[in-house]
Amino acid sequence: MKMPVLVSSLILGFSLCLPSPSSAQLSPYNDMGVAFGHVHLAVKDVASAKTFFTTMLGGKSISNGPIDLVEFPGIYVMLRQVDAPGASADTTVDHFGLVYKDIAAARARWTASGVKFDIGEVNQSQGYVFVPNSDIRIEVFGDESLPGEVSMDHFHLFAEEGETLTMRDWYADVFGGFAGQRRRVARPGVIEVNYFGRFNMSFGARMVKPQGTKGHGVDHVGFEVRDIEAFATRLDGMGLAFEAPIRQVQGAPTKVGFFTDPWGTYIEVTEKLAPQH
Repeated sequence: MKMPVLVSSLILGFSLCLPSPSSAQLSPYNDMGVAFGHVHLAVKDVASAKTFFTTMLGGKSISNGPIDLVEFPGIYVMLRQVDAPGASADTTVDHFGLVYKDIAAARARWTASGVKFDIGEVNQSQGYVFVPNSDIRIEVFGDESLPGEVSMDHFHLFAEEGETLTMRDWYADVFGGFAGQRRRVARPGVIEVNYFGRFNMSFGARMVKPQGTKGHGVDHVGFEVRDIEAFATRLDGMGLAFEAPIRQVQGAPTKVGFFTDPWGTYIEVTEKLAPQH
């Protein structure tokens, strides 16, 4: 049976960008010099959240000078203490997703430790795990073909009904990537996406306009760039700008800048977030 052009193109792009298990933890830069970088979470107790992400979810605690990171293939998770972060369920970034080679083993680990999770009604290899003492949920599903035990899969962004394609195309224009569709995991059908190597941004719709992310559990998402000054110049050419001058992190080679997308998603852009070897 002949494969549809869209699907075959997606598979080709996916396979060409698939990192090996021994490669750098972040995905390769795309043709705009951009890669997935991090997701920054606001939690009540940073120490217990770090323990959860390392012992329960399979991340690795590392640092880049003063910057503490939890590393997963394809993404870093960063944590900051907030006494009462807002819930992310009604914001533009409802959740992000991890994929496991052995989802049954992961669930057995969570069950033994009393971690809250659910199992999808349609696809029982999919579900959500909940960060303790927070409203943050992480989509999880199983994929036996995964080269390692766990990996980043996606950010899931939401816009008001009718804005999904506009949001997808805005991210493709600003950050590059490969815009298209993927099969849903939780139920039948397809969803709009923008691929960054084997990882993707997924875009959905809400009946009510979502809130912005700043101050909520998923406070912001991060993209890593080769050259942050060149990226700032490019933003300027698109009528966009960082909300403050680019900042050098003291004691680290990392540079950072922040801005907000048209729907309220707070975005951090970094250069050299990963530890330099």
